[in-house]
Amino acid sequence: MPPQDVQIHLAPGAFADPVLDRAAVLDAVCARIDVRPDRIAHVQPLKLSFDARPRQRRWQLATRVWLVGEERDVPAAPVPPALERPAQGAARVVVVGAGPAGMFGALELAAAGFAVTLLDRGGDVQQRRRPLARANRGQGIDPNSNYCFGEGGAGTYSDGKLYTRSGDKREVRAILQLLVAHGARADIAYQWRPHIGSNKLPEVVKALRETLVSGGVDVRYQTRATRIECTDGERGARSVRAVHTVSTAEDSNDGTERLECDAVVLATGHSAPDALAMAVEAGARLVPKGFAMGVRGEHPQPWLDRHQYGGLAETCELPAAFYELVQQADGRGVYSFCMCPGGWIVPASTADDRLVVNGMSLSRRDSPHANSGLVVAIEPEDWCGARAERWGWRERLPELPPAPDEPADDPLYGVRLQEALERRAAVVGGGHGRAPAQRVDQFVDGVASSDTLPTSYVPGLQPTDLREVLPRGMALRLRYGLIGFDHRMPGFVSEIGQLVGVESRTSSPVRIPRDDETLMSPDVVGLFPAGEGAGYAGGIVSAAIDGRRVARAVAQRFASRPS
Repeated sequence: MPPQDVQIHLAPGAFADPVLDRAAVLDAVCARIDVRPDRIAHVQPLKLSFDARPRQRRWQLATRVWLVGEERDVPAAPVPPALERPAQGAARVVVVGAGPAGMFGALELAAAGFAVTLLDRGGDVQQRRRPLARANRGQGIDPNSNYCFGEGGAGTYSDGKLYTRSGDKREVRAILQLLVAHGARADIAYQWRPHIGSNKLPEVVKALRETLVSGGVDVRYQTRATRIECTDGERGARSVRAVHTVSTAEDSNDGTERLECDAVVLATGHSAPDALAMAVEAGARLVPKGFAMGVRGEHPQPWLDRHQYGGLAETCELPAAFYELVQQADGRGVYSFCMCPGGWIVPASTADDRLVVNGMSLSRRDSPHANSGLVVAIEPEDWCGARAERWGWRERLPELPPAPDEPADDPLYGVRLQEALERRAAVVGGGHGRAPAQRVDQFVDGVASSDTLPTSYVPGLQPTDLREVLPRGMALRLRYGLIGFDHRMPGFVSEIGQLVGVESRTSSPVRIPRDDETLMSPDVVGLFPAGEGAGYAGGIVSAAIDGRRVARAVAQRFASRPS
C-alpha cells in the first residue's frame, strides 16, 4: 500500500512547534485512521498551521503516514549537491547580484557545466556586519554594502522569510530542501510561515557560497558591474560580449576589470537603479509596473499575542503571533507586508541622503515589538496626467519632475517617486538615521505627534505628522486602510501603536521585458533579466525560483545553439 495523507488537529500545549510532541502526533494519527501505535512505521509532517479563530485556536497538521510492512519512499535528509568544475572551453556566464536569484541561478548553471562568475557590489556575510552596525548607530550608510546589498541579498539580514504565494509547490519544496541541505532548520519544510532568522541565515548563505566555489564558480564580492559591453550583429541585434566591473573595496586603488562572457544573468535586486541604467545602456527596454509604498507599523508583541491567541498565550507555548491585513481604499489596496513578529525595524537605506526602513527578526522572534509594512498599492497610471494631481505627488515631493502623460513616457518615474519620498523622510527625520514617526491613532485623527513610543528602531525616531511626509493620495488611502484594519483587529488604531516611515522598497517599480519562452531580453541577445530587480519576483523563495528558471533557460539556449 502507498502511504496515506492524514489531517490531524492538536491542542496548544508545551511545544511552540507541536511536531516536536511526537507522542501527541502519533496518538492523533492513530485516532484518525483507527490503528494501533505499533502499526505506524513513520509519520512525516507536510504542512503545519494554526487556526486562530476564537472558537478553534488549534494546530492543523497535514501528515504522510507509512504503516509497518509498507514500502517507504521517505526522502533522505537533503545534502548539498556535488558539483563538478567546468570543463575547459565551457560557455561563460556572468551573474550580476548574489541575492537569492543570483545564488540559486549560479548553483543551477554550475550544475549544468557552465563557467560561472558571480558578482556582488557588497561584501560577504561577515564583511556586511560592520557597515550594518554603523547604520544602526546612525553613523552613515555604505552605498555598496548595507541591508540591501551584499552576499545573500536583502533577505539575509532582514529575517529570511520564506513564505511565498508561488503556486509551483515542487519548486518551492526544492528551494526549501536546498536551504535545509545548507544548514537551515528542517522545520522550514512544513511550517506555514517558515523563516530562518537573521542570526541563522548568514551561515546558510556562507554554506551556499562554499558549494558554489566547490563547483568552480568564481565568486567576487565588493565588485560592482558598471557596463554590459555588447556588439552589434546582423539586422541591428545586439549581443552580450563582456561585463565591466570596478572594485568597491575601501583599500582598492583601481580594481577595474573586463570579464568576457557568452551570457549575463542580471539579478541585482529591487534597490539598484544604476543596474537598470546599465541595462538600458546595453540596449534593453524598461516598462513601468505597479508597486507599493507606505510606512512600518509597530505594536507591542504581547498585545498581538493576546489578540490572536486569547488566554492561550499565557498558558501554552505558541510562536509569536502575526497578522495579514488588506483593505480596499478608493480603488487601491492597502495591506500589511513583510510582517515581523517579535522583530526589529532596521535602516534599509542605500544612501546617506535617504531614509528607508524595513523589518527583521531573529530565529527566536523574542523582541517585545511586532512590526509590519503598511503600504498602499500604486499603479503606473497613478503618477500620470490628471491622476498625478489627485495623488498630490509634487505637493510633498517638489523635486519630482513634472508627471508624464503616459507611463511609457518615463518608465523610471516610479523609481523617482521612491527616491523623492526617501529624501523627504531623511530631511524630516533630522539626520543620523532617525526616522519620522507618529502614533497610529494620532495619524488617523490628524494630530501631529509630540513624542514617540518605545521602539525597536535603534537609530531613533523623530515625532512628526506623517501627513506632511506622505503624498496626499497615499496618506488618505493609508488612513482608510488603518480604519479598516482596526475593525478586524480592535486596538490596531490606538495609543499603543506607532507608524515609522518610510517603507518604499516593497518591489521594483520597473520590469525589464524578456521573452516568455527563452526568458532572454528581446533586445539584447544573451541578457537574461532575473529576480526582483527585473520585476519577476517578490521575496526570497520566488526570487530563487526565478533564478533557477532563468538558469535553465540559459542552459537550453546553449544546448540548442549550433556548434
